Amino acid sequence: MTELVIKDLHVSVEDKEILKGLDLVVRSNECHALMGPNGNGKSTLLAAIMGNPKYTITQGSITLDGKDVLSMEVDERSREGLFLGMQYPSEISGVTNSDFLRSCINARQESPISLFRFIKEMDKAIQKLEMKPDLAHRFLNDGFSGGEKKRNEIVQMMMLKPSIAMLDEIDSGLDVDALKIVSEAIHDCQKETGAGLLVVSHYARFYEYLNPTHAHVLIDGKIVVSGGKELIERIDSQGYEWLEKEYQVSARKQEQTSRPSSIGLCGAKR
Repeated sequence: MTELVIKDLHVSVEDKEILKGLDLVVRSNECHALMGPNGNGKSTLLAAIMGNPKYTITQGSITLDGKDVLSMEVDERSREGLFLGMQYPSEISGVTNSDFLRSCINARQESPISLFRFIKEMDKAIQKLEMKPDLAHRFLNDGFSGGEKKRNEIVQMMMLKPSIAMLDEIDSGLDVDALKIVSEAIHDCQKETGAGLLVVSHYARFYEYLNPTHAHVLIDGKIVVSGGKELIERIDSQGYEWLEKEYQVSARKQEQTSRPSSIGLCGAKR
């Protein structure tokens, strides 16, 4: 069983503290819903776990099966089994999806994946996400719509088979039909690999499809309450004001203005 353990994590951006002592454990076959008002640290947490250099860890620890994640470079974290489905996927002109993914897979194996197996698995992922058949030959996210970029993140997840997958608002930009397609693909991937999921979203409908085993609310840099489906339902109907009053916390009211810098697209288990 894979276990991602985060203890007393403090993270700063440009000398401003965003995470203020966060604790969380994500294990294989679990699905954790991470909720909270905009600008309170959800994306910061995922970026810090993956190793975005914009974010400075000032205190705390992150371990994956007992290994010190914070001592690893981004590519090492990816090879160890961490995957980040990005809120703002990168566009790389001149590099096809198939070349990118095959290189990623081969970098994580002692022997290269056979062309027949690669084509078979990629065709399966493309069909599952109901994307255009020419996806493999298109440049990575170049000229893609917002929804296509998000589906392509899940194609990568299915191909790379991470042990811990973090999805940062992967549902944004998806219509109702696409939301269901993406959710089913995530389910299938988790069923096949036993991956643990950490999912950031603002929408109860997406969580209904994913059926999380755990739910957490992050306000002002800390997880203030954890629970199950009932917590998601209450927030969907009542918002976050009751949490601010009950737990005496104050949510940040303003989102950071700049998009997080890219650390590349990542993540497969060895």
